[in-house]
Amino acid sequence: MSPQPAAPCHRTVPTVLALGAWLKNRACLCQGSQVQWSAAHGDLSDPAACAALRQSALELIERAHLAGAPVAALAHDLHPDFYSSQLALELADELGLPAVAVQHHRAHIGAVLAAHGLDEPVLGLALDGFGLGDDASAWGGELLWLHGPHWQRLGHLQPLALPGGDRAARQPWRMAASALHACGHGEQIAARWGAAVGAPQAALLQQMLARQLNCPPSSSAGRWFDAAAAALGLCLQQDDEAQAAVALEQAAQRALDGGMALPDLPTPLPDAQGRLDLRPLWLALHQAAPTTAAATDALAAAFHLRLADGLADWVLQARRQRPVRGVALAGGCFYNAILRQRLSERLQEAGLQVWLQTEHGCGDAGLALGQAWVAAQEHAAATAAQVQRLETTKENEPCV
Repeated sequence: MSPQPAAPCHRTVPTVLALGAWLKNRACLCQGSQVQWSAAHGDLSDPAACAALRQSALELIERAHLAGAPVAALAHDLHPDFYSSQLALELADELGLPAVAVQHHRAHIGAVLAAHGLDEPVLGLALDGFGLGDDASAWGGELLWLHGPHWQRLGHLQPLALPGGDRAARQPWRMAASALHACGHGEQIAARWGAAVGAPQAALLQQMLARQLNCPPSSSAGRWFDAAAAALGLCLQQDDEAQAAVALEQAAQRALDGGMALPDLPTPLPDAQGRLDLRPLWLALHQAAPTTAAATDALAAAFHLRLADGLADWVLQARRQRPVRGVALAGGCFYNAILRQRLSERLQEAGLQVWLQTEHGCGDAGLALGQAWVAAQEHAAATAAQVQRLETTKENEPCV
């Protein structure tokens, strides 16, 4: 681990150690104008990765102490079951320090702001697979506003049920069935998916969705990509992370590279509650029923472009209510080059600056920097408020 020049987490805040996410874990020490990263530990489902994270955290704490700027706070994900969260609380208790829980998507946008040294209000679009929301539900398609320690969730993607909970993320056909149910055609699930996954399993899932049994909602963009890939028959079950989304992007890229004519799919529109509704776009994709590989690729490309256009319109609508100079894009879905480029072009054409995090990618590997940035912003705000209270108290003291 070696110090790396980076934008300061905040001008006046002390050292913060952030312990990162569950996936692609990496810890980060934000110390004045320097950022020190731990090695990449991988996913914390592996006990060896957990042990490595603990060792890295202890080493970073010692380094901060030896440098004369000891750790003043530990930052971690909002999810209480993550080992990184539990370790942060354990170390904070041992050291007598505050532990700051940071919502996952707020941290994603915070990482972009920290990486670019931004100290201004921004809109943030965070698209990924999962992050616990401050309402205890599964988030993953979030439109945020941030300015220093202040933030607000302005909107989110239309939620989909996750039939079977976490299992739905491993079986994209479940997400396609969920989307079909969300579009008001749940009675078609057994007939549509029975041949592919087995009639009993498809019928059971249809009943689960109808009765909302073990079907928690999620606003995740990643799950909508899964639903689209399954609807086109590109991936019904995935063995690797983002396998369905990658298959969908590859199909789309083939169509774009070949200059194919693309079908006319509807652009998603936000509703009165600020939710971007992807159901009409997905239903048009599902009902297209392509019969050739080329037609499948063309639909995949049209899905990408219309989704990007809908996201751009959503951000620009929010900008009319919250004037800002630019927008930060973050989350693993932005590894998708088609989505990233189309959306960036649309936003830039409308006069918005677009910022992304690049050093550790747009996904969870760079999340710790955002956790540290948020904790630093909150510490600075709390310190300023305390100073203001003391000054007010002194001003109101009677003269003797």
